[in-house]
Amino acid sequence: MFKNILKSALLAITGLILFSCGSGEKEEVVNVYTHRHYEADQKLFDMFTEATGIKVNVVSASADELIQKLELEGANSPADVLITVDAGRLYRAETKGLLQSINSETLNNNIPSKFRNPEGYWFGLTYRARILAYSTERVNPEELNSYESLTEPQWKGRVLTRSSENIYNQSLLASIIAHHGKEGAETWAAGLLSNMAREPKGSDRDQVKAVAAGEGDVAIVNTYYIGIMLNDANEEERKAAEKIAIFFPNQEDRGTHINISGAGVTKYAPNKDNAVKLLEFLSSAQAQEFLANINFEYPVNPNAEFSDLLKKWGNFKADDIHLSVLGENNSDAVVIFDKVGWK
Repeated sequence: MFKNILKSALLAITGLILFSCGSGEKEEVVNVYTHRHYEADQKLFDMFTEATGIKVNVVSASADELIQKLELEGANSPADVLITVDAGRLYRAETKGLLQSINSETLNNNIPSKFRNPEGYWFGLTYRARILAYSTERVNPEELNSYESLTEPQWKGRVLTRSSENIYNQSLLASIIAHHGKEGAETWAAGLLSNMAREPKGSDRDQVKAVAAGEGDVAIVNTYYIGIMLNDANEEERKAAEKIAIFFPNQEDRGTHINISGAGVTKYAPNKDNAVKLLEFLSSAQAQEFLANINFEYPVNPNAEFSDLLKKWGNFKADDIHLSVLGENNSDAVVIFDKVGWK
């Protein structure tokens, strides 16, 4: 606990130094706390500055660290915008009173209601599907069906995924709680754990590499990691991704689980107007298409085109539960993972 507080305090000092250096009184700025770590984001911030003259200052850390940082800073926080890679973390920031409601006609027009908080506390910027990446050598896609089907005996010792500490898996289980209740979700988590090829560990990329290496036959991963690996400068990454294909589960019932990267304006934003302008820019079709083509994420703006790779993968039915549910059920998901022994 002390270690986390110390880390957040150091982050706070770093942010204050960054946001105070070289800023004249008349300089227009927007200060961003972000969990995203992609080069595409910085390019978009540069495009925003070029278009508006507003400088974007960035502090990067995990969502949990940034949320704790906002709590410690309180009304003295220099942050204007919080960006995270999961709806559950946006929900947590909202319920802690760290975000403020924004009423923007542009944001409401650019972002469908299912991708934003109904009261304007946060807005989705991109989404990704949590799909099944399977070996093209050892799996017939006709064997695949749903997340639930991976608990069947035929998948014993064949499934790969990340640890229960990973927010993507927590949100997936939160969605299963929404559809099957806590008892059904516990049964699923225990069943999947018993079918794992190895102890859950590593990143989504590591799951794909493990399938390619024959350590397992099917992995639960996010779509955009496949796109990034297929276009990576590293030959090992490309070759691993080329050995798998993707399958959108639950197309016969509720649809594939999706999650968002999203943002909200912080409660004490000193540059609120600039923060809103940045979110409006990021929700534009131009910015959305940039992310779709560079980072292989799905744009939330319906006027933005998918990248060629996403078009190649085809359309899919997405789970239509409101993304706030992922945050509401997060604590129950963590308890269930712990109860079944999913490390």
